[in-house]
Amino acid sequence: MAMTSNERSIPPPHADERAMLESWLEFQRETLAVKCAGLDDRQVRLAAVEPSAMTLLGLVQHMTVVERKWFQEVLAGREVSYDEAVGDGFTLVAERGIEGALADWRAEVQRSREAAAEGSLGDSGALNEQFAKIIGESSVSLRWILVHMIEEYARHNGHADLIRERIDGVTGV
Repeated sequence: MAMTSNERSIPPPHADERAMLESWLEFQRETLAVKCAGLDDRQVRLAAVEPSAMTLLGLVQHMTVVERKWFQEVLAGREVSYDEAVGDGFTLVAERGIEGALADWRAEVQRSREAAAEGSLGDSGALNEQFAKIIGESSVSLRWILVHMIEEYARHNGHADLIRERIDGVTGV
């Protein structure tokens, strides 16, 4: 498998649908970790530009919430709890640093992988009433969740690029 200069696995140029979706999701997950690498707790709390309060720490926390929502709650149908102190993940709390946030995120990613491995791309997970109204359906397939997660990470990795560049000038994938 080909690797980038920062040790991310490049998705295969030819693969079946599931392998392609899963490898692109992994690439996007690895990208978020790379954007946080080598920074201290003060740096990951810096926002890109006012009035935005978006930070790298907030992005890691947010993606933890997003992973839990789509793979545990929707796909696996499990009742899950969320840390009210961080809400959707973007809220920072003084005692929470990047190492703890990354550890929680990595554990949630592993649970997501396990939940996804249990089903086929056509398997569906039930949406809560709020999301069903937005999407117009009462359920979504694992295929839909994987595509959504790729775009969610890609969008936020774009934010992470800008934040990281502001912190220390590091750019690139």
